[in-house]
Amino acid sequence: MSGKQAIAVFDSGVGGLTVFAELSKILPNETIVYLGDTLRCPYGDRSVETIKKFSVEITNFLLTRDVKMIIAACNTVSSVALDCVKETAGEIPVIGVVEAGCRAAVQSSQAKRIGVIGTRATIGAGAYGKGIRAINPEIVVYEKACPLLVHLVEEGEVDSRITDVALQKYLYDLLDFGIDSLVLGCTHYPLLYNAVLRCVGDGVSVINGAKFVAEEAKKILAKNELLTDKKIGEDIIFATDITPQFERLAAAFLMGAKKNVVKVKL
Repeated sequence: MSGKQAIAVFDSGVGGLTVFAELSKILPNETIVYLGDTLRCPYGDRSVETIKKFSVEITNFLLTRDVKMIIAACNTVSSVALDCVKETAGEIPVIGVVEAGCRAAVQSSQAKRIGVIGTRATIGAGAYGKGIRAINPEIVVYEKACPLLVHLVEEGEVDSRITDVALQKYLYDLLDFGIDSLVLGCTHYPLLYNAVLRCVGDGVSVINGAKFVAEEAKKILAKNELLTDKKIGEDIIFATDITPQFERLAAAFLMGAKKNVVKVKL
């Protein structure tokens, strides 16, 4: 591996572009290859066996792009199939958003009461609770599935009254438990950051996993002397289906930045 190789990021759809955006801020000299499996998303309600199969297919595709790191930006994959990605990737470093989010939450929480919101699959797997308690067994974790939130983001309702109502409904129990940190356990959720802040108030730290994944990627690449000081190639976004909604959401997730988008068959 060398510093000239690209960083690969993948997700079941468009949400992982929040990780892409954070990487672009923190590592502006790096070339990023992104794959969104938009044809088969969402993964949240898929079986574990199917998620693992899709994850291996995606990893094998990314390996053909000559990459030096793979980031599983899908919380569902990070929860139930990260071992498959690591095994397929071999010596190439692999980061999952769940691992990074767990570490950030533990560092943030003083009351040792952490809330996590995500898709049904992510919450059902209990990966955040297991990961957080593995770091500090004294921490109490409250996890909540919030299936409506992804749909609200994809409909552009990131700062609307209906989203505020949905968040109040989902977060009421967690706030009642006295959490002092809340993990956004889905890559769509950073777009709801301001709405979540309005709902939880000043007493709760909101953990944007995308930011911490990008910071962790920088640390790992630096440790392995794989950072580059000059951008070599163009960033590229692959998608298994390109729809008007995907293009609209990609523009929103990347704050209007123009990127090459290429349809690919796995």
